[in-house]
Amino acid sequence: MTDELDPASLLVHGGRPAVEADAALSGPVVFSSTYVAGGPTGYGRFGNPAWTAFEDVLGELEGGQALVLASGMAACAVVIDLVPVGGKVVAPEHAYNGVTGLLKQQAETGRITLELVDIADTDAVVAALPGAALLWAESPTNPAMEVADLPAICAAANAEGVLVAVDNTFATPLLQRPLALGADIVVHSVTKYLAGHSDVLLGAVVTRDQATYDALALRRKTQGAIAGPMEVWLALRGMRTLALRMEKAQANAQYLAERLQAHPKISRVRYPGLADDPGHERAAKQMQGFGAIIAIEVAGGAEEAQRVAESTRLWIHATSLGGVESMLERRRRWASEPVTIPDNLIRLSVGIEHAEDLWKDLQQALG
Repeated sequence: MTDELDPASLLVHGGRPAVEADAALSGPVVFSSTYVAGGPTGYGRFGNPAWTAFEDVLGELEGGQALVLASGMAACAVVIDLVPVGGKVVAPEHAYNGVTGLLKQQAETGRITLELVDIADTDAVVAALPGAALLWAESPTNPAMEVADLPAICAAANAEGVLVAVDNTFATPLLQRPLALGADIVVHSVTKYLAGHSDVLLGAVVTRDQATYDALALRRKTQGAIAGPMEVWLALRGMRTLALRMEKAQANAQYLAERLQAHPKISRVRYPGLADDPGHERAAKQMQGFGAIIAIEVAGGAEEAQRVAESTRLWIHATSLGGVESMLERRRRWASEPVTIPDNLIRLSVGIEHAEDLWKDLQQALG
């Protein structure tokens, strides 16, 4: 029945135990390191009922088979490990700095070769593809909010025989389905929007291709980056409300982006929901919404931006995103952030609070 449901209904009903007399509505949390011989699981590193329930829901949302892992970085690592020794990876210049840091580390040791590109510049991406083994993409990018032409770059990579992985953390499968746009693998930091409550560390990968799925599953099993059953159970419980959370957070983000655009102490706002944003047209074509992340540049430079980030009362000054609570951070406070990211840029992760309360807090912080 679930394949006939709207995603909002699938999120509520997917991954539950069979409906029968006296059955529990919520699935079990199985704490076991080993299983009786004769079944498909055998050992706790190979599977868990909580994994299966979560993976069934996420896989159906993204249109593939899902694997849950211990963290978003663990999910990234198993995908990058598919690249043969010495293989070339094309990746965004502006992306989550944990991923670019891992790629640079592997390039320095000779494990891979790496070419960083402006992922929003389709011609630059296409020019970098010949001879590559993997195209890693984010859209919108973290934290610059650049929007890639996913159908175009996926088609170009497919034509070159290049594996395409898209980090879909910002959009979630409710707003964007990269597999349907031509990607081979979708990556999530489940920690963020999917789980949604800032209380678990998890990651996931999704693919349609059986051989790719098997290769990723083997790496999870042998490298040991497995998720705890309690964390996965909590993440599935969090996903039940994803549609409601995204709807509210997106509405708040649109409202705030429009207000911030008119503020005299903000020199630039990047949010694809703004009609004049450089990524608006692309996002409107390939997404079913614009998400809840905003990038702002504060007039007065890095020192003033840092002061603003530390002056809010309701907004939480923290490095994560995607929770029910609103968070903000000046990204260049991290030495690992690319120098091409403006040092006065603040990333806003808009939560589900009352929009006017969020605006008043930003106003008082801006001064």
